Amino acid sequence: MTPVAGAEPPPRRRRRPLLPYGLLAPAAAVLALVLGYPLARLVVISVQDYGLRSLFTGTVGWAGLANYLAVLGSPDLGPVLARSIGFCAALMVGTLVIGLAVALLMGRLGRRMRAAVMFALIAAWAIPNVASTLVWQWLFQPVYGVLNWLLSRVGVLGDLTQHDWTTSAFSAFALVWLLVVWQSVPFVALTLHAGLTQIPRSYYEAAAIDGAGPVRVFATITLPFLRPVLGLVTILSVIWDFTVFNQIWILTQGGPSGQTTTLGIWTFTTAFSKNSFGQGGAIAVVSVLLLLAMTAVYVRRLVRSGETL
Repeated sequence: MTPVAGAEPPPRRRRRPLLPYGLLAPAAAVLALVLGYPLARLVVISVQDYGLRSLFTGTVGWAGLANYLAVLGSPDLGPVLARSIGFCAALMVGTLVIGLAVALLMGRLGRRMRAAVMFALIAAWAIPNVASTLVWQWLFQPVYGVLNWLLSRVGVLGDLTQHDWTTSAFSAFALVWLLVVWQSVPFVALTLHAGLTQIPRSYYEAAAIDGAGPVRVFATITLPFLRPVLGLVTILSVIWDFTVFNQIWILTQGGPSGQTTTLGIWTFTTAFSKNSFGQGGAIAVVSVLLLLAMTAVYVRRLVRSGETL
């Protein structure tokens, strides 16, 4: 076809460079192998009649949707789900509030003191959660626990030497809450502190000239600049807090009387205590779908509002 004289040539299609995809391919392959295969295997187990007999005979029958119907029709689903969501929300709020307070405090410290606080936060964050949970268990242990001994010495609450903090649902959850928040605050505080350092000082100088108070400065300058970082740490906190397992299992094992049983604990006890691996897999798949739904809604809100990093 002969081009018309004076007409502009059609725009060329720009070829997308393949180098970024090539650089991301190894990481994507590792994620597919480490996360994709176990998740696919979990889905397969959830539709199988996989129990103790299957381990000995090596033959596994198909259950179809029977495992999911049993889980969705279980009377334990409602209380466990409500407990898991409520506990996740309490952990997320506590972690964000305390982490933000620590980040703001670090901004007001001198260089040496700030370095010391950073070192303490990194040291607390680097401890494996199983090791720190065992230390926490020793601190709150009846008879020999350091905290019980200290409170008994103070005498405000009486003699707590024999007190077991895991016999009450409220105190057991409070025990786990303190531990998980203590483990999660360092990452949130350091991330938010990094975000605070990116706010131009000229905004604060202008606010000081205008006579704005600390609350107004925080609401009109600090919080809007930190909103994308807060969105990121909120999503990560939801993912981590919704899947808390080690801390609850080591400290309470779901007790007392199942009052601290979350979806993770319910999955474990169903699969390994009741030897119903199919139903345990179904609970795990439901947990993954709920977590994906919650994070997808929040990410969609961030993208729609343009608050992306």
